[in-house]
Amino acid sequence: MNRAFAAVTMGMIASLCALVAPAALAKQAHKPKANRIEIAYVEPSDPAHRQIYELLKERRVLERFKVALSPLRLSTKLMLKTAGCEGESNAWYDDTEHSVTVCYEYLEEVLRNAPEATTASGVTRLDAIFGPTVEVFLHEVGHAVFDLLKVPIFGREEDAADQLADYLLLHLDSEIARQSITGVAYMYGREMQQPQTPGLQKFANVHGLSAQRFYNTLCMAYGYDAKLFGDVLEKGYLPESRAEDCAAEYRQVDYAFRRLIAPHIDERVRAKVQPKRQASPVGKL
Repeated sequence: MNRAFAAVTMGMIASLCALVAPAALAKQAHKPKANRIEIAYVEPSDPAHRQIYELLKERRVLERFKVALSPLRLSTKLMLKTAGCEGESNAWYDDTEHSVTVCYEYLEEVLRNAPEATTASGVTRLDAIFGPTVEVFLHEVGHAVFDLLKVPIFGREEDAADQLADYLLLHLDSEIARQSITGVAYMYGREMQQPQTPGLQKFANVHGLSAQRFYNTLCMAYGYDAKLFGDVLEKGYLPESRAEDCAAEYRQVDYAFRRLIAPHIDERVRAKVQPKRQASPVGKL
């Protein structure tokens, strides 16, 4: 009787092990870890994008993003890529492929809209290229982070992605942060001066209006460092009525980052790749 009971028990244990082992292996395989970023420069089908493709590779833009984002612990790989998009100026995160795509058409538009000479407000061509290029990658990586880390979001995800991108830009080297924010503000400022599509449907877009994004970016920067970005208030780019609450707006984003995202950063990896405040992930364009 005991021998039969033992045999049945061993059989049950063996069956349970057979069921549990694959699950345990799968759980181990998906354990969050650093260095999960992969990159790809997809060959453009449009010859007009060849120069942009070669420039990105020459400046090792994606390689720099890979290093900058390597401390982030993820349970799956995240692909960053540039590609042609059949004439569409766009960028997006794909939550099924876990990939961020920035179109050559979008980068072409950034280059086309950058001023040839420094503007009256002091925006250089480099600012206007550099800022939007870095920001679009960080914005879409923001969507990826929210998805892969299951970050809870109140409000619109596009607004949250803007805030995260601005937050990360501001924590680069101060000179690079200034340059980046200046370029992003120039992009939104230029867009809001262009003729707008009439009707109420423009308010249905998941993204904020360009004017809103312009003021949100400047407020975040001023709230972070009122000395470094003091001129945005002095020159009237940011209304005083908004500026007085910008420090609180920045602290709100800072608190969310520290509570929801910072715990997923591998400090040992970060110390190796970012011993000081991280310089620009795209170098000098």
